[in-house]
Amino acid sequence: MRTGTTLKSVLMILLLGVAGLAQGQQGPQEPPPAEPLTLERAIGIALEGNRPVQNARLEVESFGDRLAALKTKRLPTFKTTALISQPLTKFELTFEKGVFGNFPATGPIPGEDTTISSGMKPTALVTAQVTQPISQLYRINLNIKQMELSREIGVEDLRLKQQSVVADVKRAYYAVLQTQGAFESAQAAVKLYKELDRVTGEYVVQEVALKTDQMEVQTKLAKAEYELLTLNNLLASQKEQLNNLLGRDVRTDFAVADGLDAAQFMVRETDLAAARERALEQRPEVRKARLAVGQAKYDKRIKKSERIPEVSLTVNYLSPFGYSSVLPKNVAGIGVQVEWEVFDWGRKKREVAEKARAVEQAENSVLEAENQVLMDVNSRYRKLQETCQYLRIARMSQESARATVKLASYRYHVQTVLLKDVLQAQTSLASADYDYQKALLAFWTAKADFEKALGEDR
Repeated sequence: MRTGTTLKSVLMILLLGVAGLAQGQQGPQEPPPAEPLTLERAIGIALEGNRPVQNARLEVESFGDRLAALKTKRLPTFKTTALISQPLTKFELTFEKGVFGNFPATGPIPGEDTTISSGMKPTALVTAQVTQPISQLYRINLNIKQMELSREIGVEDLRLKQQSVVADVKRAYYAVLQTQGAFESAQAAVKLYKELDRVTGEYVVQEVALKTDQMEVQTKLAKAEYELLTLNNLLASQKEQLNNLLGRDVRTDFAVADGLDAAQFMVRETDLAAARERALEQRPEVRKARLAVGQAKYDKRIKKSERIPEVSLTVNYLSPFGYSSVLPKNVAGIGVQVEWEVFDWGRKKREVAEKARAVEQAENSVLEAENQVLMDVNSRYRKLQETCQYLRIARMSQESARATVKLASYRYHVQTVLLKDVLQAQTSLASADYDYQKALLAFWTAKADFEKALGEDR
């Protein structure tokens, strides 16, 4: 019994040890892959989560509340006032003898001087009024239409903010792509220098190469590894900036899904005249300027409407408490209230003239905004053409330098060229890679700026 129990215990310990050893051999689990992030998805996240865009969207929504509040001014207003006071002096009312007449049957009324005084008790006066505007409805409707234009201007402000955020997201996304491409080029350089270090080490042992040659390769390798570390840190910073633009936690890890081959090396056939027309129709700045003209015209009409007398239908109610038993307890009436400033010393005329000048200023602003948009479209289009051509040149130079490095490396392996030739070719490739990455980023940025100049929302 004891022997069997002991054997089972030993077997259990062995099984546990084998399981632990198997887990130890598996090593630490690799972190989950980073979230793939396409440019379109990044733009969608930014339009929903970017905080300045959210504030602009809330501002547009607030115009709905303002418009609803303004529409209530067309409805009757109900006002109630209550005054409760403690008299400090008595209220006395004297009626002289016969003030109400002298009749043969009754004689004078009153028959003698009569004084009526109030007590010192607290008094109260309650008034209520219902007012329905009539002539003011014309001005109120003008204000409502002007507020609707203000809401449309707010919508254009939201579009302008969204377009700015989309352009910023594109620039940040392209910067990540550019740095990622440079990082991959640096990784290839490190791999090449490690292979050169290995081959040169063998040549040193064979006394075919000098020790100084190997030291030079190792120095190049150290510099390449330092550049790789710098690019990795830059890539992390750019991802944090992009996360902040998207309105999410800056620690969110992601990987750009578009590779370097996603670049468009040819500018699509674009009719510049059609692009200008699209920009004039889509740009928020032009649409805001045109809406501002309508606002100024409504402002002028509102100012003119102030010459119209204010006519209102009113229902009034008055109820005093504690004054005197002689005074009526309830007084009610219905009537028409008219308010009109007959003479204003020419003030309204001057104010209307000021509004007319504001309309002219708004119309001039439309022309200025259109010219600015046209110049912006022309400038961005020319820049896009230049960067596209420069990108073609940079890519051809990169392909030529890469082919030269491959040829020099092969010749170095077969000992037909010197190490300095390989290093010189690699230096030329590094310079070509840098020029290509810079040209690529310039092209992407110019493309994003051109799309923004057209007024594209995405």
